Amino acid sequence: MNIKESFRGALRRLAGARVPDQRRTLALPSMLVPYGARTENLPKPTPANLRRFAETPIARKAINTVKDRIAGMKWRIQPKNGRELAELPSGNERVALLADNLDAPNSDDSFRSFAEQVLEDIIVGGFGAVELQLSGDAARPLLLYPVDGATIKMRPDWDGDPRSIRYAQATGKYGPEAYIELADEELSYIRLNPRTHTPFGLGRLEVAFETINAFLGAHRYAARLASNSVVQFALWLQDLTPAHHERLIRWWQDEIEGTGRVPILSAESKPEVLRFGQGTDADLRLNWQEFLLRVIADAFDLPPLFLGLEHDVNRSTADQSNDQAFRSAIVPTARLFAEHLTRDAIHKRLGWDDLEFVFMDLDARNEMEEAQIQEILLRSGVLTVNEVRRMRGLPDMGSQ
Repeated sequence: MNIKESFRGALRRLAGARVPDQRRTLALPSMLVPYGARTENLPKPTPANLRRFAETPIARKAINTVKDRIAGMKWRIQPKNGRELAELPSGNERVALLADNLDAPNSDDSFRSFAEQVLEDIIVGGFGAVELQLSGDAARPLLLYPVDGATIKMRPDWDGDPRSIRYAQATGKYGPEAYIELADEELSYIRLNPRTHTPFGLGRLEVAFETINAFLGAHRYAARLASNSVVQFALWLQDLTPAHHERLIRWWQDEIEGTGRVPILSAESKPEVLRFGQGTDADLRLNWQEFLLRVIADAFDLPPLFLGLEHDVNRSTADQSNDQAFRSAIVPTARLFAEHLTRDAIHKRLGWDDLEFVFMDLDARNEMEEAQIQEILLRSGVLTVNEVRRMRGLPDMGSQ
């Protein structure tokens, strides 16, 4: 290729023309050639079972710890790659317009309710989805709708053109209305833990599915044991005839069991009590349940403290656990969500590739830490007062 052809190719890319795909490797080959027979224990992590498990107390606590923290974060629209807002064409107007647009992404949702629905699907199954449509209204150009990611199917023959059909939503109907086809630019599909052997993500609840199932089984057994629904002992009586033995059973069931009366027995030999367990809290398998809680916390990238295991926590370890949860669970999920809003909604759908969506609370865990960092940067001359005010969502000093 000579210099003239290289220059023309660069101009086509700058002008937005699609460059032919030069990939030689095959995408997702394992879907065509399976690894082998795969056996799964029941229940299987189907979308319906994932939704059901997401409503259990332990899973809900872990999901809400991540989801509510991100959905409640402050956010802003800013120039991309460190550009100055004054350098962008109609920069102030577009930033204000897009911020107002995202405050009410559609006619039903606020930004928080919209974000909570998408984040729920990302955490549960790794399949967050957002429908992106142009409204034709200059004051509100973009409409964003949360979509059930479990209903989205992908076309393996997508040609890479944003305007080509890439997704289809299964509606549950029959006939021509069975699927709703969507172009690549009409849907933002957010995958948590993307992998090469499957086009779908892997949610945190999906990772913890078998452990949660084991915990629920142990919890149900402990509940039955604590409520005396499980027989824990038996009576051993020697030298009784079968008739006497039968009369004793009927007398116990008819006169004593469930009445609260004191039974009086007269026999030549003292009855012996045979216990099936230790008769202590060890029969509840509390240590096993605690171990399962720690595994569930690991699946959600959270310290065990956030699932109620507090007996080995003090003030110093609690602060460290809070920071670990913020850095390992909240920050990666928040940045994934923000990057998809930037790439799919702002860049691809609106064509404003000089702006980006960012969460403002990702660099510091709390207001005190953020204020201390900004004060140090101000004193050292790294930031100006107006730059700090913009970081905190405040107008510049000269614009007041």
